[in-house]
Amino acid sequence: MVFQGSSAAISHTGKVRSNNQDSGYAGSNLFIVADGMGGHAGGDVASSLAITRLERLDQPYESTVAAEKALGDAISATAVELIDTVQLRPELAGMGTTVSAMIMVDDYAVIAHIGDSRIYLYRDGALTQITTDHTFVQRLVDSGRITPEEARYHPRRSVLMRVLGDMDPDPEIDTFIMPTQPGDRWLLCSDGLSGVVDEPHIAKTLGLGLAPGRTADHLLKQALDGGAPDNVTVVIVDVGGQHPLFSGTPTIVGSASNPVGIEVPAAAPRRSSWLHPSRQAANEPTHFEPAPEFLEELIEEDRRRARRRRVGWITGVALVLLLLGGAAWLGYQWTQTRYFVGADEDTVVIYQGVQQNIGPISLSTPYEDTQIPLDDLSDFARATVVGTISASSLSDARRIVADISELAGGSR
Repeated sequence: MVFQGSSAAISHTGKVRSNNQDSGYAGSNLFIVADGMGGHAGGDVASSLAITRLERLDQPYESTVAAEKALGDAISATAVELIDTVQLRPELAGMGTTVSAMIMVDDYAVIAHIGDSRIYLYRDGALTQITTDHTFVQRLVDSGRITPEEARYHPRRSVLMRVLGDMDPDPEIDTFIMPTQPGDRWLLCSDGLSGVVDEPHIAKTLGLGLAPGRTADHLLKQALDGGAPDNVTVVIVDVGGQHPLFSGTPTIVGSASNPVGIEVPAAAPRRSSWLHPSRQAANEPTHFEPAPEFLEELIEEDRRRARRRRVGWITGVALVLLLLGGAAWLGYQWTQTRYFVGADEDTVVIYQGVQQNIGPISLSTPYEDTQIPLDDLSDFARATVVGTISASSLSDARRIVADISELAGGSR
């Protein structure tokens, strides 16, 4: 049966990229996000090829099993087509694309996924990530080496471990079937959204209850407000609900919406000299699929980086403590050049240091007990001594004591 619900798709180049290598599709039963990679033109071609191949699946299915098989077979066929395309167009070598696709069959969502685009389910006020990122940092998260929050800012967060590319004709694709129900809101997006807008803000926007088109607009605006360093593609799928149903015309966005599709002009011959060396396109791909042996090197490099950070942190703390200790020692040394006249329990005393204390630490010590009894002083003189009298030097402190002694002698 034809899916009963509503949907919307939107795609934007972002604020940094010079072209849009994402593609998106929202049809009657089929919904897709594909994030292309591989240089200025290669990503366009890869994601467009994926949409062109998969849109043939936008039809009713007798069973979820049939839909799951069709989806898996079509994605594998796309991988072969990418390889064939590169053989005809060698300048596109290295291109690839993520694919996150969903077919609605009765009360079920049939899902296929490879790469780091994502599918979320918003149900009863809670947002759940349904797909698993096929990335290096996700492997680190799964192994407990880093936290999900650390993964958001990890320098290797864009390195893909699995992708639909021009190297593997039999890619490993995640496929599964999930029950869905009226009121569910599905989100398919490229990492241009999920890498910029965090899940609490995505959930809040999905929970506003706006129509799919307006919801997609709001999510795109948040990505743009966050800098949008990559292409942004969003597909919203509502199950049931009060919004208008599918109009009958699929919505295709991003590079796949280009009328010329994959007919990318042949690259001009590159000339290279010591004055004008060949350079890569300014629109560098944000991620790539590493060779298997590269993973261990990445892990070892991360270990080295972690050790360097640890050593740097320890060195920094030690340096700060050393500076604080040096400042404290210099300050204490200065206090020991100061003197003042005060009192102990019953006599006048010359103290070395200053009158202040730092918590339980006294910054002064008795230097000389004058043996002048406090009881021999007048009430005013006694109060003055108990309150301490600052001196500019040791000789000045002794002069003050001499004056006190005269006062004591006069009072006896």
